Amino acid sequence: MNLRESAKGRIRCGELGEDRLISALVASLKAHPGVIAGPGDDCAVVDGAGAGELLLLKTDCVVEGVHFLPNEKPTAIGWKAMARTLSDFAAMSGRPRYALITLVAPREREARWTLELYRGLRSVADRFSVAIVGGETSSTAGPVVISISATGTVEKERWVSRAGGEAGDALFVTGKLGGSIRRKHLNFLPRIEESRWLTKHFRLHAMMDLSDGLGADLPRLAQASGVGFEIDERALPRTRGCSIAQAINDGEDYELLFALSPNDAAKLAVQWRKKFPQLPLTRIGHFTASSESAPPPSFHGFLHFS
Repeated sequence: MNLRESAKGRIRCGELGEDRLISALVASLKAHPGVIAGPGDDCAVVDGAGAGELLLLKTDCVVEGVHFLPNEKPTAIGWKAMARTLSDFAAMSGRPRYALITLVAPREREARWTLELYRGLRSVADRFSVAIVGGETSSTAGPVVISISATGTVEKERWVSRAGGEAGDALFVTGKLGGSIRRKHLNFLPRIEESRWLTKHFRLHAMMDLSDGLGADLPRLAQASGVGFEIDERALPRTRGCSIAQAINDGEDYELLFALSPNDAAKLAVQWRKKFPQLPLTRIGHFTASSESAPPPSFHGFLHFS
C-alpha cells in the first residue's frame, strides 16, 4: 500500500498494522554518520559514549487500558514502565545509565497515586543503578500515559543487534513463556545480568527481548537477519497452565530470544545451568536459509493497531 497515492490520508493505522506503520514513518528519516543502528532494533545505537563504547538510546511508554488496568497498584505500574524500558537494553547487552520520566495524567488523579507510581519506578531504577534525572508532566482528559526515555552504553565488541543471525544458528529463549495476563507482566525482571553474561562468554549473532510475544518477535528477528526459522513448538518452555498457543502469542514475556552458532549450543547449556540454576534456558529451534516463507498461521503475538 502506497501511502502517498491512497485516499489522501484516509487510511487508518489499523489497516496498516504496527510494522507497516512504523516502516512508513521511518522511510523519510535521513541517514546520519553517527548512527550505527537506528529504527528497527531494540535501542538506537550511536557514537558518542567514549573510547571503546557506544551510546544506547531508548524510549518506551505504558498506556492505561492498553498496558495496565485502571485498578492496578501504582507501584506495579511504575515497576513495569521502567522494567520494560530497561529490557530493551538487555536485548542489546547494554548497561542502562540515566532515565527521564514523562507523566501524562488527568488532573483529578490523586497526588498519592503519582508518588506511589514513582516508588515503583525508583525500585527498578535503583536495582539496576539507573539514575532518574528529570522529565516532564502534563494533564490530559484521557488515560494515564507514562513515557520513559533512557540512555546507556555497551562495549563496541559486545553489542548485539537483531540483524546478525545466520542460517543454522540455534535459537534459545530464557525463562518461560505465556501467562502475562496473570500479572506476570507487572513483576518481571529485565534480563540485563543474563545478557551481559552471555556476551562475555559467547558470541551471539542476534538477540531481542520478547515484548510482543514469540509469534510476533521471532519473525521480526528472522526478517532482520534475512533468514527463516523452524521451531519445535512442543519444546517451548511454558508458564504453568499455559497452552502452546499462549506461549507463542500472549506477549509481554520480556525474556531474551537469541541466536548463536550451533557449535556453541551444548557448551552454553552446561555453563548456563551452573550460572543461572533457577532460570530455564531452552533451545527452541534454528534459523533456516529460506527467508521467503510466511510465519505459521499460529504465529501472531500482540500487535498494536491490529
